[in-house]
Parts: sequence; C-alpha cells; structure tokens
Amino acid sequence: MKIKILYEDSNILAIDKPSGILSHPDKFSKEETILDWAAKKFKKAELVHRLDKDTSGAMIIAKNNKAHEFLKSQFVNREIKKTYVAIVSGSVKNDRGVINKPIGRSPKDFRRHLAGRGARGEMREAITEYKVLKRLTLPLAPSLIRAGVASPDKGRTEGLFSFLEVRPKTGRTHQIRVHMKYLNHPVACDSLYNPGGPCPTGISRLALHARSIEFKDLKGKTIKVESPLPKEFEKVIK
Repeated sequence: MKIKILYEDSNILAIDKPSGILSHPDKFSKEETILDWAAKKFKKAELVHRLDKDTSGAMIIAKNNKAHEFLKSQFVNREIKKTYVAIVSGSVKNDRGVINKPIGRSPKDFRRHLAGRGARGEMREAITEYKVLKRLTLPLAPSLIRAGVASPDKGRTEGLFSFLEVRPKTGRTHQIRVHMKYLNHPVACDSLYNPGGPCPTGISRLALHARSIEFKDLKGKTIKVESPLPKEFEKVIK
C-alpha cells in the first residue's frame, strides 16, 4: 500500500488517504486498512478519527497513546477544524447554509444513518456548514444515460451538480453524506445513500474529499494539513 505523508512529527502523522481503502478493520472485509499500514510503521499507532472507505483526503494518525489522548480531546471539544469538498446532485439554491439536524439510524438498512423523519435509535446532534463554490452542468456517465437518469431540463445526456465546500462541526458517522441526502442534494456517485442517482462522467467513486484538517500538536502549535484536490475532481469542475 502506497500512502502519501502530508505531515509528520515525533507524535503525529498526517496522510493523504486514497479512496477505496478502509480506515479501520471491520467484520465484513479482510483487506488491508490504513490502521494496518500505520501499525507496521509505528507499533503503537492509533486512529484518532476515520474517513469512509470511498472518501479520500487528509487524515491524522497518533503514533502513540499520549498523542491519541491529546488529539482525541481536541475532537471531543470540537477544536479540530475539518474542511471537505463535495460534488453533489442538483443545483443547490442557497450560496451557503447550515444543516442542524440530529442523526439516528435507518430503520431499513443497518449500514445507513438518517436525519429527519423516520430515524431510529439515539438521535445525536449533527451540524454541517456548506458553501457553494460552483454550479455545474455535466455529462452523465453512459450507464446512467441508458437508465434514463438525467436532468429533465437538459435532456438525457447532462445533469445538474454543485461543487461545495463543507465544514462539519460535529463528527457523526456518514455525517456529510446523510445531511446532503436530507437536503435533497446527495453526494454524487454515493452508492449507499443515492444508489442509481446521477453520477457525472469522469467520477467513478464517492465525490467527497477531505481537503484539510487543522489541529494542535503536543507543543500547542497549530498545524494545518491540506490534501490536493483529486485529479478527477479537477477535470470535472474546470
């Protein structure tokens, strides 16, 4: 596994996680994970947070327990700043907004979470800020054109999309994906929350990328790590 290192000191490692790799082992897969990779380099490595398998971008790893506890407290106290970019389905009306909607479990699929009506179990506070960077009309992937999935005002070959900057203020599982689904603008190419939905030509993975993460090191210095925009995103939004 080849992983690009974005930042490193004696306690903390920040990497550029590729799409398609699990952060942490689960009971459904035996494939190598980011934690497996880190543990080979640092025996006491621990994950401080996770990115979904198909999400790419900036991710921090603690090299030891002291760093893990220090970073974890920053997450708990909401001191860590995370910025994502996403391509979502449809033309988002407002230039910016805040989604403040608790997240629970889906009653139909154990893999999914849900905001709003129908959610089950413990409802956990979830807040997501977003800003529209660009509204786009893009050609649809050929398989979707054949299936008749397209924007009605652009014919059967194009769809409307929005390129967003997204800042989650809380850290719930699938938070951005769930909140964008709640807003009726699901993340493009999201096979779990929008199966069969519009997917622009050139994107073959979940269109969500962790652009940057800002935290304090053990000396109290503020560190901001940035992950380059994936090439497939660059081509689509140009």
